[in-house]
Amino acid sequence: MAHIDSAADTGDRGYRDAIAKVEPYGVDHIPDAERHGRPSSQFFTWFGGNLTLPLLLLGFWPIYFGLSLPQALLAIAVGTAAGALLMGVLAAMGTRLGLPQQVQARGALGYYGNYPPVAIVNVFAAVGWAVVNTIIGAQALKELLPVPFWVGIVAISLGQGLLVVFGYNMIHFVNRIGSVLLGVLFLAITIVALTKAHWTMHANPHAAFYVGVAGGWITSAGYFFSFLLAWAPFASDYSRYLPADTPGRRVRLNTAAGNFCAIFWLGAIGALVASAAGKAGVIESVKHLTGGFAPLAMLTIVVSTFPVNGLNLYGGAISLLTLRVPVSRRTAAIVATVLTMVLSLWLSGDIYTKFHDFLVASGYLIAPWVTVVFLDYFLTDRVNKINELYDRSRTFEWGFLAWLIGCAASLPFWVSNVWTGPIAKAHPGLGDVSYYVGAAVAAAVYLLTYRLSPLSGYLGGRGSSAVPADSGASSVQAG
Repeated sequence: MAHIDSAADTGDRGYRDAIAKVEPYGVDHIPDAERHGRPSSQFFTWFGGNLTLPLLLLGFWPIYFGLSLPQALLAIAVGTAAGALLMGVLAAMGTRLGLPQQVQARGALGYYGNYPPVAIVNVFAAVGWAVVNTIIGAQALKELLPVPFWVGIVAISLGQGLLVVFGYNMIHFVNRIGSVLLGVLFLAITIVALTKAHWTMHANPHAAFYVGVAGGWITSAGYFFSFLLAWAPFASDYSRYLPADTPGRRVRLNTAAGNFCAIFWLGAIGALVASAAGKAGVIESVKHLTGGFAPLAMLTIVVSTFPVNGLNLYGGAISLLTLRVPVSRRTAAIVATVLTMVLSLWLSGDIYTKFHDFLVASGYLIAPWVTVVFLDYFLTDRVNKINELYDRSRTFEWGFLAWLIGCAASLPFWVSNVWTGPIAKAHPGLGDVSYYVGAAVAAAVYLLTYRLSPLSGYLGGRGSSAVPADSGASSVQAG
């Protein structure tokens, strides 16, 4: 285990595997005495957390792009597998380092260089996805019970907030239960929906968003990859308590399997029933598809918001602490919950357009970020340089420049209702390749610069100190 300066390591607080105890750690390194759990926890955490209705909606898109059923299923499988494998690697990094993913990023981007992606991308991703799920859950609750929409928003938000206040162990516990409960409920929905499935769909050049088979396939696979990219800034958050000597292969396998099984399952069901669903909203589509079992479907949707938003809101709290907002983790969880509730009430109109734009925008900006974090871990022996992550003299490092240039390079390829780049407009048959362009350019810039003298040295920082400058805030962040 790498040496951690005592000022950055807050020590043993007796948390262990207590479920009903509020988690006492924030963005601190998790000491050996507190490490607990098994790699199988990663499967249930991600399987339960990804059994959500938006994935059914996401499965409609390959059909909207005019793909045949085999083409659609292959796109869903490839995009999901690529993202799931990436998640597995990132989760294993958390086990080895005992740190949240966003704190790890300070190594590549610098202490303050990590602020823009955390503030713009990761808070955006965590809270934004929580809003999407909360709104859909409230819509389902309104179908199930005669309650006003705003009451559903408030009730669901309060339940989610309580879960996140308790933190890591409670989230793992709820998601393990959710894996079984939601698995059974979604299986029932699946059986009913498959009676209306279209098993022989052919490619349709007259589909609403047809851009050619290649372009539609690339974009569809990219959507599922992007869905998992939105989780990438938080992958280590739910594996960092595992014992440091846990075999990385088992962490990677369980994380990847949990993500793939849930996402491919619901995405495939979405593709199978897309034609039967028509152009109705997702709640209306599920009601139509499940017929007399609609109340069970609505209940499933409401319940499914808790495991997924437990992950989202916990990640949002970690984002706030990474930005050094001077509050405890518990308070940060409450702030993230209240922010989600307010935005859910405000943005409850055209959630489906927002869902699409939010999905792609978060993926465009996260792809270059996760690329440099990934490279930094494997190229700089980050396990033995953890103290650098708490050193504020490392202001901006080369990874920040790589992230910025990667994002800029991807901009001409963006495809969304907010902005479609000139290259994407001129060559729609390419599909949406923004994620791959951004990641490739960020990787190239990082590989060309990471061996140079620290960028912070040129900017006036020491760039080489191992002083854990977070020490003054550690006790606040951890509480």
